[in-house]
Amino acid sequence: MLTEKPTEMPSQISHQIAAQIPPQPPRVLRLGEFDLNQLTALLARFDLQLDTCADGESIPGSYWGDDEAGLRANHLYARADTPVHSILHEACHYICVSVARRQNLDTNAGSDNAEENAVCYLQILLAGQLIGMGHQRIFADMDSWGYSFRLGSSQAWFDNDADDALEWLCLRGIVDRQVQLTWCLRKD
Repeated sequence: MLTEKPTEMPSQISHQIAAQIPPQPPRVLRLGEFDLNQLTALLARFDLQLDTCADGESIPGSYWGDDEAGLRANHLYARADTPVHSILHEACHYICVSVARRQNLDTNAGSDNAEENAVCYLQILLAGQLIGMGHQRIFADMDSWGYSFRLGSSQAWFDNDADDALEWLCLRGIVDRQVQLTWCLRKD
């Protein structure tokens, strides 16, 4: 029996197959896997309303598009495939923006670097209030999603390099000096 010799090596074939498989999104906790009532109650403490969108529907007010949460005024928009960390992040933008910017908030919070750091810090604190999320899960999800911190991970940043973000939150009355949430929006 005569057989033909393959023209490509097995490793070349496996690389070609791998190149044809679309990349999978990072494995993060998504709204459809989470307790909607718990999240809605947390957001309501800041006068935020969570509005869910149908699967495949465009998310209003989403800065990044795709499955990322959207923000317009005091309405947070998300689908079942929206990451919980994205919802928390947008909620924290709402909490941290000035009163003047909050009145016209639509899609882009317009934060500077200091405020963005405070948003990330607050997002971690809020995650600690949610059963099934917590600090370790938000750290893992933020790192998996691609948040970038100069110390290499969200937890390293939070534990060792975020004093400026905490100070920003304290000065605006969002967090107290014992690092406890005040459940207040920025008032200036």
